[in-house]
Amino acid sequence: MKREARLFLFSLALTFTLSLFSMDAFSQEKIQWYSIEQAEKLAKENPRKIFIDVYTDWCGWCKKMDATTFTDPRIVKLLNTHFYAVKLDGEGKEDVQFKDKSYKFIPYGRNGYNELAATLMNGQLSYPTSVYLDEKLNIIQPIPGYMTVENLEPILIFLGKDYYKKQTWQDFLSRTYSSN
Repeated sequence: MKREARLFLFSLALTFTLSLFSMDAFSQEKIQWYSIEQAEKLAKENPRKIFIDVYTDWCGWCKKMDATTFTDPRIVKLLNTHFYAVKLDGEGKEDVQFKDKSYKFIPYGRNGYNELAATLMNGQLSYPTSVYLDEKLNIIQPIPGYMTVENLEPILIFLGKDYYKKQTWQDFLSRTYSSN
């Protein structure tokens, strides 16, 4: 076979292989992230709970959650179906508007913090923290720490499907979640 023909076949095979990889990457569903202002507006128009990932740029566990937990198809589906998902930089310097109030950056220590992050986490600045709000924008619960898929999935089901209104967490885990 002539060199040109081999080169043509090789480039054709390479193009085909790369197109398969890129189609797979584009077809993978991702979490629809919103700003807190967008989520508040959406929740008023079409009530849904809000999930807030409070993170910082320097937080290694936050980055790990982004790379693993938040890419899992089960987590993506639960968040996109039952919540408006928000990314909130706990040390963000821009003012944040939420519930008719402006939250500012507070210089403190080495990095400072945003007042809204501190409010949502009850003053316990720990990253990452997952904060859950009900449809009326009231805090259900902040949960600090890195979450694996196995940790986060039952929480999203418990809160997202309103099991928390009918049973305790322990009953949910032993009766409802274990039967799935």
